[in-house]
Amino acid sequence: MGARGERRIALRSHMQARTLTTRITFNEALEAAREGAITREIGATLIRALEGEQLDSLLQAAVELRDRVKDRRITFSKKVFIPLTNLCRDYCGYCTFRKDPGQPGAKTMTPDEALAVAEAGARLGCKEALFSLGDRPEAIFPEMRETLSRLGHRTTLSYLAEMCERVLNETGLLPHANPGLMGRRDLETLRRFNPSMGLMLESTSERLTLPGMAHDNAPDKPPSLRLKTIEEAGRLKIPFTTGILIGIGETPDERVDSLFAIRELHERYGHIQEVIIQNFRAKPEIPMRDHPEPGQTDHARTIAVARLVLREMNVQAPPNLSDDDYPSLLRAGLNDWGGISPLTPDFINPEKPWPHIERLAERTAAAGFELAERLSVYPEYVHRDQFIDERLRSRIASMADREGFAAGRAENA
Repeated sequence: MGARGERRIALRSHMQARTLTTRITFNEALEAAREGAITREIGATLIRALEGEQLDSLLQAAVELRDRVKDRRITFSKKVFIPLTNLCRDYCGYCTFRKDPGQPGAKTMTPDEALAVAEAGARLGCKEALFSLGDRPEAIFPEMRETLSRLGHRTTLSYLAEMCERVLNETGLLPHANPGLMGRRDLETLRRFNPSMGLMLESTSERLTLPGMAHDNAPDKPPSLRLKTIEEAGRLKIPFTTGILIGIGETPDERVDSLFAIRELHERYGHIQEVIIQNFRAKPEIPMRDHPEPGQTDHARTIAVARLVLREMNVQAPPNLSDDDYPSLLRAGLNDWGGISPLTPDFINPEKPWPHIERLAERTAAAGFELAERLSVYPEYVHRDQFIDERLRSRIASMADREGFAAGRAENA
């Protein structure tokens, strides 16, 4: 072990001992984080960085780490967004996507409709088909059970699996399923057609399920259930996207707890390909319409702490949710813009259009970075056979270059 490793161990032991008896200073916490000796207590100190010198030094530390472990390349995935159904049994306080049967905009796509979107995306050079859908609507809506029966299915996840298979085989796009809670059997089935999958953790805070809080009428949002799905994906070696949603009533400490929960699962299974730091945006039609949004500084501060906690992991923030200010988040240590569509809107936040990819490339380059296209599965996993179902390996290999990025990508597009 080198001197740097010995110093990291010594610092971690020192800081853990200190936090048992004294409150550490911001500078002590930042020094430990720079050395990789970060604990929950250190993260809780850093996420309270004051604007000015403290925040500037926190962002600088995050940028230095990002540049060291990710170079100056910022990735994105060119995708289409397929909202297979927006019926959902959860009633989250911040959601405009979910609908009840009969509500204006309630929709379950037919196979032909989903395939038409995927085919149009393929013609535009997209490589990912992001499937988003409500959580187990058939559990409470007889209308959804009738729809599924007409389609030849008993569950929404079964219908999703069919459509992932058809999109993969008939259009060549790589499905990325993001359907909510999944058990082992569903994960195993979907793994055959999805080189990657996702589920937002959102928060480990049980408080958010209490009356009046964001998840008080959302049976699929207890943190233990979401962590179980993420862990099961790890056991099955599925490259997995997750993340936290900030500004929905959680405390700074709870944000840090959520990041550490993600890190601990990744340390155990090595499967978390991306962590999204998503900011709540208020909308007039949601129960939380008067809830304050996290500001740009708060968002950047949380991204920086995420980088220092998660180290070499990929950290993403959606550019459309930061309006025109999104390049400033590069100064907080992120290395990915997520999926960007030249065809379909962000159905979760339809009032926030994606930036045009050419403009995204220009603004990323103006900040001193190269925009690099990736597949739905991150480069770190593309050439690792244990993480890709054997039926998908040749397909993915044909779509990727030697480094695992999208083959044939333009220099800055």
